[in-house]
Amino acid sequence: MQRAGSMMSCLGLCLQGLPSALRRSLSSAQDVLRRTPLYDFHLAHGGKMVAFAGWNLPVQYRDSHVDSHLHTRRHCSLFDVSHMLQTKIFGHDRVKLMESLVVGDIAELKPNQGTLSLFTNEAGGILDDLIVTNTSEGHLYVVSNAGCWEKDLTLMQDKVRELQNMGSDVGLEVMDNALLALQGPTAAQVLQAGVADDLRKLPFMTSAVMEVFGVSGCRVTRCGYTGEDGVEISVLAAEAVRLATALLENPEVKLAGLAARDSLRLEAGLCLYGNDIDEHTTPVEGSLSWTLGKRRRAAMDFPGASVIVPQLKGKVQRRRVGLMCEGAPVRAHNPILSMEGTVLGAVTSGCPSPCLKKNVAMGYVPHEYSRPGTLLLVEVRRKLQMAVVSKMPFVPTNYYTLK
Repeated sequence: MQRAGSMMSCLGLCLQGLPSALRRSLSSAQDVLRRTPLYDFHLAHGGKMVAFAGWNLPVQYRDSHVDSHLHTRRHCSLFDVSHMLQTKIFGHDRVKLMESLVVGDIAELKPNQGTLSLFTNEAGGILDDLIVTNTSEGHLYVVSNAGCWEKDLTLMQDKVRELQNMGSDVGLEVMDNALLALQGPTAAQVLQAGVADDLRKLPFMTSAVMEVFGVSGCRVTRCGYTGEDGVEISVLAAEAVRLATALLENPEVKLAGLAARDSLRLEAGLCLYGNDIDEHTTPVEGSLSWTLGKRRRAAMDFPGASVIVPQLKGKVQRRRVGLMCEGAPVRAHNPILSMEGTVLGAVTSGCPSPCLKKNVAMGYVPHEYSRPGTLLLVEVRRKLQMAVVSKMPFVPTNYYTLK
């Protein structure tokens, strides 16, 4: 998720609660924005449309941001995430291509298994986060951020051409499918009514192609950006409205927009690219060391490995931490200070937690201040407020795993 500039005044209060990268993204010239296949559907359902990463997307609907957030935690919500870049990597050397760009062990993925991974540069910085699925249909299915669309596509296309020139069998296809995210504790129950497949056999980070409420050829992946159980459904653009309409017929399901999506992911301790991680952040600094495949660490054969791998064994200068804060809501760029008043770092994301009714945030501090329970200060509107380093996720996650 990423950038842009000015915002409709009626949404001002809602946007104050969003990280700065998201607020910047909610503000480009409306006349050059791309539309998802659900654009008219959003308008018909009261969606308040804003600019986000070059797209016109709903920030919320008739319900308030907080109501949408809590409905997702208690029932389930439908999000339009069709702005995400979806690609297929095919050919005999598809794994070779992907492993030349990311830190994860793609070769070890079982059929229809996926993983969160990271594009990195030679300096060890994170170019984007993405999900890679090894499909049983003989290709890799890749989903990456809309805000990095051009950068990611250029990165992959350049590597495809490089490998093809060396005789490798590899290709890339940009998919124009819509992408719907059904998220919440009742999501599987809602979806099960419209599929023949037994969703109890589809655990977190696995995927299958199935017919969903009469719409054939849908790729259903058990994943999401909320910390709840749920799925993302890649569906032909022409069938997106039909599928969304069918899902909404269940009273458990309500539409939700960008505002709820952002506060949900923050409660779950998930990163927003451009705020919490970027090209100047390594996976170790970003507390994402778990994305580094064991075999890849040993081989040191991914971009930036010479910088990243030594950080695993030593102490990095700074780390991403969670913060629980008193006082006024904490926002991106608020300074983080020691109890003695020394500036240590800055907040990267922050908002009031609708579930905890406390202020939560993420930010970067020196390694010696990163232990949970460490007392710190945060400067908000020139006033110092107490904060404590806290474990993430702030709200327990509910991903579905096979027992």
